[in-house]
Amino acid sequence: MKTAIYARVSTNNGQDPKMQLRELREYCGRRGWEIHQEYVDKGVSGVKEKRPELDKLLADAHRKHFDAVIVWKFDRFARSGSHLLRALENFKALGIDFVSISEQMDTSTPAGKMVFTVLGAVAELERSLIVERVRAGLRNAQAKGKRLGRPRKGIDPAKVAQLRAQGVPWRAIGAKLGVAPRTALLAMRRVRVEIPAETPPVSA
Repeated sequence: MKTAIYARVSTNNGQDPKMQLRELREYCGRRGWEIHQEYVDKGVSGVKEKRPELDKLLADAHRKHFDAVIVWKFDRFARSGSHLLRALENFKALGIDFVSISEQMDTSTPAGKMVFTVLGAVAELERSLIVERVRAGLRNAQAKGKRLGRPRKGIDPAKVAQLRAQGVPWRAIGAKLGVAPRTALLAMRRVRVEIPAETPPVSA
């Protein structure tokens, strides 16, 4: 089996990925797995969206360059539980196994597959609870008579009329007042300001 090793240290100040790499190499040796490539991010925080070596690993995964990804610990690989789950789902779709030696998780085994299934179920429950809390909040706000959605931006119809009288295009009026051109047009109509018949379309 071809494997990809991933290691990460948060800073270059006294931290070294050698310990992680040594254990990962030894693990692969015990399993008789071939190491395709080692991907190491040095001095990169786990919360960062972009990690050069991890991005490269994920790109190589889509090219099917290896059969499994081996990490020392979950938090060396993923910045959060949801990030880990998305990666595992992606690997599963690609037919790539995932191993974390500290947590003893190996999705190539029945026990590892069960852990992955439980993680997915917990994440789905969490998403459902978040959605329900949002809906309950909206219902509560509506019951109290609160207006939902983005607040309308105040606009002076007289100012719109003045700019139109000066021949300013609708698009320029909208930009000047910080609203869409159509919003400016509707503001005039709401107060029954007379618009000349030769007024060009809103898109002008």
